[in-house]
Amino acid sequence: MASEVIEGFYRAAQLADGAAILDLLHPRFEAHTAPGMPCGAGGAFHGPRDALVRVWGAVFAAYDTAPYAETWHETTDGITVVTGHYRGTARATGRTYEAEFVHLWRVTDGRISWLHQYTDTARWPDPLAPATGSGHDKR
Repeated sequence: MASEVIEGFYRAAQLADGAAILDLLHPRFEAHTAPGMPCGAGGAFHGPRDALVRVWGAVFAAYDTAPYAETWHETTDGITVVTGHYRGTARATGRTYEAEFVHLWRVTDGRISWLHQYTDTARWPDPLAPATGSGHDKR
C-alpha cells in the first residue's frame, strides 16, 4: 500500500537514516524540490543516490531537521498528497525553524518513484545566519 511506503519515508527521514530512505526509492526515482531550498537542494533530481546526496544529505548536513506529516489525501490517479511541517535546528547556530510543506508522492512497484515538494523556502535561511549580537546598529 502506497501510504505505508510513504510513512516509511517520514520515519526514515526523522531518524536521518539514509540507507532506509534509499531502500524506499524506486531505481527511476525523480524528485522536484522547491526552488530556493538552501544548500543547493532545490531543483530536479534523478535517481535515488542523486536525491539522497544532493537533497536530503545536503540539508541534513546543515540542519538537524525532519518532515512531520499532518494530513494525507489519496487522489484517484495514484498520487498521495501530504501536508505538514519541517521542524529542526541549524547545526551551525542551534537556531530553530519550522516551514510548512506539501509533498506529492507516487509509488510504483512498492517503492517511491516520484516526489514533488513545495515548501516555504523563506523560513529556511534565517536559522543559518549568525546571530547579530547585541542588536545595536553599528554605524
